[in-house]
Amino acid sequence: MALFKVEGGHRLSGEITPQGAKNEALQVICAVLLTAEEVIIENVPQILDVMQLIDLLRAMGVRVEQLAEDKYLFQAADVNLDYLTSEDYRRRCIRLRGSVMLVGPLLARFGVGHIPKPGGDKIGRRRLDTHFIGLQKLGASFDFDSAEEFFSVKASRLQGTYMLLDEASVTGTANIIMAAVLAKGVTTIYNVACEPYIQQLCRMLQRMGAHIEGVASNLLRIEGVESLGGTRHRMLPDMIEVGSFIGMAAMNRSALTIKDVSYDDLGIIPAQFQRLGIPLERRGDDIYVPQLDHYRIENFIDGSIMTFADAPWPGLTPDLLSIFLVVAVQAKGTVLIHQKMFESRLFFVDKLIDMGAQIILCDPHRAAVIGHDHNVRLRATKMSSPDIRAGVALLIAAMSAEGVSTIQNIEQIDRGYRNIDLRLNAIGAHIERIDEN
Repeated sequence: MALFKVEGGHRLSGEITPQGAKNEALQVICAVLLTAEEVIIENVPQILDVMQLIDLLRAMGVRVEQLAEDKYLFQAADVNLDYLTSEDYRRRCIRLRGSVMLVGPLLARFGVGHIPKPGGDKIGRRRLDTHFIGLQKLGASFDFDSAEEFFSVKASRLQGTYMLLDEASVTGTANIIMAAVLAKGVTTIYNVACEPYIQQLCRMLQRMGAHIEGVASNLLRIEGVESLGGTRHRMLPDMIEVGSFIGMAAMNRSALTIKDVSYDDLGIIPAQFQRLGIPLERRGDDIYVPQLDHYRIENFIDGSIMTFADAPWPGLTPDLLSIFLVVAVQAKGTVLIHQKMFESRLFFVDKLIDMGAQIILCDPHRAAVIGHDHNVRLRATKMSSPDIRAGVALLIAAMSAEGVSTIQNIEQIDRGYRNIDLRLNAIGAHIERIDEN
């Protein structure tokens, strides 16, 4: 176990480059199971969740070679299906939420998929119904062992069909797409998630030989093929890191350049930060955050309080609401943060309140933030990271606070942010990683 000691009050300066996208990585790395040929993936983030998935593929018999720091070759020519029912497979999967996306490609190519109830962030209920209902519509038989908490699907050959997803689940959409590309006939899927990372998965599969129409929309038409080939794929930068760095700059009244952000794939994220009063500048494919002593939250046209709420893409991603909440603590004005998707994701605000933030937790989904306008510094405190995004929000608060804060359970932060302490120290932060063992 390790913790961060964070000395607050240091301004940031210079440039920082976001890592490859965590959420895309978990999808496209699972997709290598769809072919026996070589797949090369670049811009792979060296973070805990992704490294655990790569190690899991190795244990399954997938050939994995690291060609460069962020470049990997995968070849799933000799997958050990017996391993899928082993205790080691169970142990690895339950630590990793993204392991659920192994089921679709395993089912499509080998006719069977097994997965224990996966782990991940403790942010509320994260049901898997969309995944398995979609696979059943493609013709798979489904079994859930409630005592062992183990899911199984089987099919001799999947059959294309029409389906309307009950929710625009990102991981559910990815799983169903990966199953449908090898199904017999045409599959039409309505109400799919269409995040840039889903678009990236579809384009990678197209290069492998899949027939997919409607990419970037919420209606996909997939004509199944007999087999897929190898390909090369480069991942997008992580939009959540981009948003986190914008928040850090604003909270610490710092000028910062965020490099190579793939601006056109950020959707409404820049505009939403501008509604918080942060005037971002686009410089080619970079974002420049100017030094601001104050930033004012906009109101709606009728004068009512600004609300930030998560929504399926192209709406605001729920992974950034924790960042918007903490940045609003030092804004001028009031904002309502409405986390619709997960009922436990706002429970970290008690730590911010302990630090002096003016926040009213209205219910599990809504928090009202009354900004200090940098007239009051947050107080340093001792806290623990409950999940990846809340952990980084607490880190941002600690970086702006007066004194030295301690953040425990930083393994949660490491799951999504590579060497975040070293990268931030390089631009002016004072963060010390301490091993408690």
